Amino acid sequence: MKLYPAIDLRGGQAVRLYQGDYDQMTVYSEDPVDVARSFKEKGASYLHLVDLDLDGAKDDTTANMTTIAAIAKQGGLFIEAGGGIRDEARIEQYLSLGVERCILGTIAVKDFDFTARMAQKYGPKIAVGVDMRDGLVAVNGWKEVTPEPGVAFCRRCAEAGVQAIIATDISRDGTMQGTNMDLYRELLQISGLEITASGGIARMEELAELQAMGCHAAILGKSIYTGAIDLKQAVALYQE
Repeated sequence: MKLYPAIDLRGGQAVRLYQGDYDQMTVYSEDPVDVARSFKEKGASYLHLVDLDLDGAKDDTTANMTTIAAIAKQGGLFIEAGGGIRDEARIEQYLSLGVERCILGTIAVKDFDFTARMAQKYGPKIAVGVDMRDGLVAVNGWKEVTPEPGVAFCRRCAEAGVQAIIATDISRDGTMQGTNMDLYRELLQISGLEITASGGIARMEELAELQAMGCHAAILGKSIYTGAIDLKQAVALYQE
């Protein structure tokens, strides 16, 4: 299983949100490049970046492109990045910085045809982030809940040629209450999808369970910042 330590970027700082709430934001570091370096030193080979300044729920400008470029320039990490991508130009911009995979979120729901085209054109360089509240797809920085069930949407993505899904149960994100194992068991029944578990992973035992059920990857956020999960140990035990 691949382990993706996460860095949420806002104003050039590494932050964490509680259930996606900007009013419940903790700044963990003013030097995200150093944070990425520390992850690498602990054995991480992968990195999950979210550009919160680009988030569709906020504004359409970002102060984080130079930070992302600096992290990529270090080398040694497979980087996936997202947080409000709306067009192909942004995908190309991220890829040009050294990002290996771009995550489509709200746009995947709002313009499914665009997502299908990007999946066909870029293949494994595209992932779709599917955020769910009470089982339904949520968009626009998790503020708007759609009527479409998340699992059904993931199935639709697979049929359109999407290869990778990053699935988040919003109610668990940043809460340290454990992740939604039942959700991932259901998603893993969809053929042709690599499933990444995201949101609420708080214990090493959860990583063992996700690995055992065949989850492709797991994203670690607050748990590694608070020390609930030791990243170096997790990598040694569970990273392929």
